[in-house]
Parts: sequence; structure tokens; C-alpha cells
Amino acid sequence: MHIEVMLMDNVKKLGKSGEIVKVAPGYFRNYLGPRGLASEVTEAAKRRLKKLEAERAARAAEEKKAALAVAKKLEGLSLTVSAPTTDGKKLYGAVSVSDLLAAIEAQRDVKIERSQFSLEESLREVGEYEAKIDLGHGVFAKCKITILDEQAQAE
Repeated sequence: MHIEVMLMDNVKKLGKSGEIVKVAPGYFRNYLGPRGLASEVTEAAKRRLKKLEAERAARAAEEKKAALAVAKKLEGLSLTVSAPTTDGKKLYGAVSVSDLLAAIEAQRDVKIERSQFSLEESLREVGEYEAKIDLGHGVFAKCKITILDEQAQAE
């Protein structure tokens, strides 16, 4: 026996917000209901779902506006990092994402999470690289990274 419930939020392997699905009564009673992920199909639940969707849309619009503001701050970002090398080309170690995030924060006064920063390759040689910063809501910023030999810079 199954009951029909309306999902109030996206539930993995079950459905998206607003869908009406059939689930076992125990699954609804013990998991979906207490967590606010679903409710019984009623007019009040439909009104509550509309209100939740309106709030989510407003929040998403604000977050996108904030992401666009950060993207504007990061526009034309270019980082230069000096690192010790073995032969003038290969680095002793690698330039880490943490180093780059600290440099961005110092240069542009913007805090970026590690998960937002993506490199196509590891930074183990002197040269120029590009990184992509995912600010969420489809907003991206590009960052140009130049790695120089520490010894050649000192001379």
C-alpha cells in the first residue's frame, strides 16, 4: 500500500520539488515528513509549496546578484607566484590551490571557497595557466596565473 505525497524539496532518487509521488507510509512518516521534504496532498500544502518556491526564487536572485558582484571584482584577475625550481623550469613541489586563494584574497579582498576554484592541470612548472572560478548560479570568473622561478626573480 502506498500513499500520495507532494515533495516540498528535491529528493534524490524520488523526485523534484512540487511533484506528487507515491511512497510507502513508513517512509513518509519516518523520513520525508519529519524533515519537511514532503507533505500530504492538500490545498494548504499546495499553498505552502508556492510560498516556498517564491522564497527560493527570491533567495536565488539575491545570490546570483552577489555572485555577479564578486565576478565584477575578479574581472581581469592575474596572479603572479614565485616558487623555487630544480632546473629553472620544474618546481620543487607544486603551487597549491590554497596559495592561490590566499593571493586572491590579498589582492582583491574576496573570499573564495576551495570547491569553487578549478584548475585544468596541476601547477608544477614555470609558465602561464588559467583557472576557472565557479561563483554559483551560472556565474564564472577566469583567473590568469603566472608562475616564475624564484631564483631568476632574485637575480
